[in-house]
Amino acid sequence: MVKINFINNKSVEVKKSTTILEAARKAGVLIESPCNAVGVCGKCKVKIASGNIEDVVQQDTQHHVTDAEKAEGYVLACQSKVMGDIDVEIVSKNLNSTLKILNDGKIFDIKLDSFIKKEYKNGKTFVYGGDEILGEEAGDTSKLNYGIVVDIGTTTLVSSLVNINTGEELTSVSALNPQSVHAQDVLSRIKFASDKKGLEIMYSGIIKEINNMIAEVSSKSGINKDNIYEVIFSGNTCMIHLATNVNPNSLGKYPYTPEIRGGSYLKAADHNLDISKIGLIYLPPIISAYVGPDITSGVLASRLQDEIEMTLFVDIGTNGEMVIGKNGELSSTSTAAGPAFEGMNITCGMRAATGAVEYFNIEEDGSIEIKTINNGKAIGICGSGLLDIVGELVSNGVIRKNGKFESPDSEVLPEKLKSRLIKKDGKTVFKVDEDVFLYQKDIRQVQLAKGAVRSGIEFLMKSKNVIAEKVDKVLIAGSFGYHLRAKSLLNIGLLPVAFEGKIDFIGNTSKSGGQAFLLNQNYRKEMEELVDKVEVIELSNGEDFDKVFVKCLSF
Repeated sequence: MVKINFINNKSVEVKKSTTILEAARKAGVLIESPCNAVGVCGKCKVKIASGNIEDVVQQDTQHHVTDAEKAEGYVLACQSKVMGDIDVEIVSKNLNSTLKILNDGKIFDIKLDSFIKKEYKNGKTFVYGGDEILGEEAGDTSKLNYGIVVDIGTTTLVSSLVNINTGEELTSVSALNPQSVHAQDVLSRIKFASDKKGLEIMYSGIIKEINNMIAEVSSKSGINKDNIYEVIFSGNTCMIHLATNVNPNSLGKYPYTPEIRGGSYLKAADHNLDISKIGLIYLPPIISAYVGPDITSGVLASRLQDEIEMTLFVDIGTNGEMVIGKNGELSSTSTAAGPAFEGMNITCGMRAATGAVEYFNIEEDGSIEIKTINNGKAIGICGSGLLDIVGELVSNGVIRKNGKFESPDSEVLPEKLKSRLIKKDGKTVFKVDEDVFLYQKDIRQVQLAKGAVRSGIEFLMKSKNVIAEKVDKVLIAGSFGYHLRAKSLLNIGLLPVAFEGKIDFIGNTSKSGGQAFLLNQNYRKEMEELVDKVEVIELSNGEDFDKVFVKCLSF
């Protein structure tokens, strides 16, 4: 046995050849590992105390740990096996401290007719859930009636506190989904949670963070948590399973059948939510294994079912989920975009926090304009910045159609751009800023992500016998990035050129649609009926899907 001491935290004894990450999880020490220990994201970097490095056996980490960092004792926790007693310093920062997440989303005028109502009579206040009395309270508490909407994203969480009586949103907060430090994408998360121990980690982590958010919005608004009577869970199908302690294993194998279908209620107390003891959780209806309540909420928020023109709804994030239709006839599908759009699996990638490049533009003379979140020193690239960078480099010829960098000796590039094509670790990279670089492998990650989304769009249009020119409206939803531009999506080919001038960014409709469910119970029945009629397109069954996907990789 060997002993690992996590400096300023905990110690644990493990068998020799145990990885630092495995030891940390055993000790209850949080080390971010979005790729679930595959060794591709480079986010689980830790520092070995001086004199201990010889007791650590490292696998190849050249893509994520520089020679200078190695000399200082930095290693990847998931790729480093412990052979003797060591001291380990956790170098990750507070992941929520400066996280920037888009909270607002498109919504329509909502007529108030909530599922939760309160009535004062005979010295008591009765709390109703529909026609059923949930409980009673002493005195007149009828004006104290609140609900919570939680947008459970694969990477981020948004929670809003709403006055059910008036429809007013009192406040909202955001945070990192704690599950993402163990597994970044849906498939990895399904695998992680397929056994009892993994499911418990995922479930307890998300409930703890939701309770933290409930406490924060309650404190900010000065209300008592006992007067919160309903929580709406709006997220993809896998996230809803994990948030309700249901094993998602069936989502990862054919025929990809959800264990829960939504349109249902759970007792909040059964899931340790810190609200009224009589409180409920409402799960909006689920379209399919990979098109979940977040998209149901998005359809509701945008009133897609009412569109008389051909309209495409696309939610861009770790998953690419989309719905197309007109006159109430809707078809949906989803693609595994992966975490690149969230800044993950990118060499200098990071979440949307202070110092992340979020805007990038190239002028005619080749000079560059960069904006970072909170105007901090550029330390990395978030999702919106990544799409801007790649899009601008493609449109200016720095990146070829096949995704390869143009030669630094090219005569067609302005000198200001050529000077940024430099060698690093023997490979050509593009210098975004002093300490921020774009690597060839990063471009490949963008290609894979945008190729997945674009091929989904192509097959969805094909299912309706519609070409891009005949699509009248394109609604882009999703909470990542504040400066996502249509120009970038068109430049990289994530969207067809024919969509130019038709694109509308509608924000976090998972949250805004969740608020509609909270404030008017009639939308619950409406969407339950609509979901049953939505056609689900399985891309795996699509003819020549592989060929279309490969074609969509090109810029």
